[in-house]
Amino acid sequence: MEDPRAAYEVRLEARRFTGARLDRVDLALSGLRGLLLVVAVGLAWLAFGRHALPGRALLVPGAAFLAAVVLHDRVATRRARNARAVALYERALARLAGKWADPRFEDGGRFLDPKHPFAADMDLFGPQSLFQLLCTARTAGGEAMLAAWLTRPARPAEILARQEAVAELRPRLELREALWVAGEDVRAGIDPDGLAAWAAAPARLPGAWLRVALLALSLAMAASLVAWGSGRLPGRAAGACAALVLAVSSVLRSRASVVTDAIGRPEAHLALLAVLVRVFERSFTGGAALGAARLRDLHERMMVDGRPASRQIAHLGRLARLLLWERNLVFAPIAYALLWRPQLACAIEAWRRRSGPRVAVWLQALAEVEVLTSLATLAFDHPERPFPELVDEREGPLFAATELGHPLLGECVANDVHLGGATDAGGPSGPRLIVLSGSNMSGKSTLMRTVGVNAVLAMAGAPVRARRLRLSTLTLGATLRIQDSLLAGTSRFYAEISRLRQLVELARGRVPLLFLVDEILAGTNSADRRLGAAAVLRGLVEHGAIGIASTHDLALTEIVADFAGQAVNQHFEDHLEGTELRFDYRLRPGVVQRSNALALMRAVGLDV
Repeated sequence: MEDPRAAYEVRLEARRFTGARLDRVDLALSGLRGLLLVVAVGLAWLAFGRHALPGRALLVPGAAFLAAVVLHDRVATRRARNARAVALYERALARLAGKWADPRFEDGGRFLDPKHPFAADMDLFGPQSLFQLLCTARTAGGEAMLAAWLTRPARPAEILARQEAVAELRPRLELREALWVAGEDVRAGIDPDGLAAWAAAPARLPGAWLRVALLALSLAMAASLVAWGSGRLPGRAAGACAALVLAVSSVLRSRASVVTDAIGRPEAHLALLAVLVRVFERSFTGGAALGAARLRDLHERMMVDGRPASRQIAHLGRLARLLLWERNLVFAPIAYALLWRPQLACAIEAWRRRSGPRVAVWLQALAEVEVLTSLATLAFDHPERPFPELVDEREGPLFAATELGHPLLGECVANDVHLGGATDAGGPSGPRLIVLSGSNMSGKSTLMRTVGVNAVLAMAGAPVRARRLRLSTLTLGATLRIQDSLLAGTSRFYAEISRLRQLVELARGRVPLLFLVDEILAGTNSADRRLGAAAVLRGLVEHGAIGIASTHDLALTEIVADFAGQAVNQHFEDHLEGTELRFDYRLRPGVVQRSNALALMRAVGLDV
């Protein structure tokens, strides 16, 4: 399998070499333009001064200057595109080095919903988030779909379809570069909601019969003018035809203007959309070249009547450009006589009736391509990471991981985690609940986030950071970032029990719940805490949920005995080396036997 670092370095070097060459060409063209301008000014002085130099002598340097301007503009465009490619591979190498949390890159903070059952707890959005690591989308639609995939677990068939597509896109560096380079202007330029609204708006003009009638009338008008000019038609007949054209134009003026005046912004946005659509179209020669069923489906969704979406959009662009002709003072009278604006308005409405319903489909398909390529980038960056194995629902709920690590960390200690499973389905059965104890900073919260983030990736169709992960379809819920709220007037304890109620409701759903509860009910006294925690966790397990609950209160570890073999104690340890605490972050069976709270307090200078 291709080494990602070597692949990125080779491509970065090639793009930098190209950039240096284009810089030299750009500098040479700048000098040439200046030289040609000086020559043109000198020749103009000689031609229009008292010198016998014909004016046509200016044609050669003038034409050469214009040619240099056009060529310089093309070189500038290539330099900009090449610079974007350089930035792409610099970002890729930084990502491999663990320096992906760059404020220049979208972090998806706008998608964070404080009421979501796990988004904040799993660091899905915001600086240094999973979204920021994954996202290479260039459209708002692609970013929104990635956020949706991370926050809404998919069904097994959908997950498998995504895995197949991601695996096929994994080596397609050319496609990812082309999408990134072409999408720089698209990201800010496409308004998906506005496009969809324009495409779905009611028609302002009737159907095909009006187009035929207008075409016939315009041809009749043109013929009458030619016949009148040649003396073959009386002036009254030509005048009558002109009056009819004037009347039709007056009747249709307002509705036609509504159509033509509204085309500018959608056409510009669609032209940008076509740039990215064309990249996907050109990356595959046709549906037969696509192995993954999901990619074949996306290819079909970007077609209309067997024609690529980019061609359909190009046709609309031609209609928009034809509208500009009537601004020419010479052509304006001819345009009026030929009913130019009403005919083009009818053609635009015909395009919208035929292709308008597909605009939302194109946007959706392109967004999905962007999300799949984002996940494919993760798969390419880490070829050692496998796709999770989805088990039959009869074997679940199940989360069984070997050498599980946190996807957002660089070097980390991997642990095995086994929750749930059914012995009658052929696999070993694990506990439904792990009560996790350990000292401060020993790794309890990190382990739960490791489980949760990998579950998010698995349910999104991405590879996971583990040697192997087998799981059933799960929904996720967590209480790792519960906070009080001054504005809402709620304490941390109230916020926690509200989230726990949300988890209980999720556990009653059709999809089994994977819960991750940190320091359960820490905001109340020990007696209430033990009774309340035991009741909540028992209720979750009885509803078919699996999960982990951490605690510092060793008395709470005793509730394992109440679960009739469905719960176990596990812990993390630390040890002192001189005056320094050391952690190995290894998950062990049983209850932790010591606390480091006093040692930590002394380490920061407290006299205890």
